[in-house]
Amino acid sequence: MLKRIKKCHKTYKKMYAKAYSLTEILIVLCIIGILLLMVLPNQTSVIGQAKAIEAQAMLNQVYGLEKSYFYRHSKYSGNLEEIGFEQEKTVDEGGQAVYRIEIIDATNDSFSARATATSDLDGDGSFNTWEIDSKKILTEVTKE
Repeated sequence: MLKRIKKCHKTYKKMYAKAYSLTEILIVLCIIGILLLMVLPNQTSVIGQAKAIEAQAMLNQVYGLEKSYFYRHSKYSGNLEEIGFEQEKTVDEGGQAVYRIEIIDATNDSFSARATATSDLDGDGSFNTWEIDSKKILTEVTKE
């Protein structure tokens, strides 16, 4: 009889599969969540820098178009459509562009254009702003 009980006990052991309990899984998920919360604030500056590349690229395009317009007409234009620049729809308009481009000043011998962020990435109330002029000096006016 004792042999039979031991034999039966061995078969029950074989039926159990090794697995994690629900509490173990929840603890691991909580630890991962805490680690993400610690890392996430550090990533906002990286995101801001990546978005700033968009502004720089668009302002460099405006610079090239303005120079081309200047060589044809001997003056700079104050109108984006006139130089051939098409503003993409911004994020708040349902598009993908983060920056709104505008020409601030245009005279016969100089111009300046501005890219202003449409969203505040770090929530401090200031919107990232970049400017470029006719000498191709690209400056960050308002930092994110």
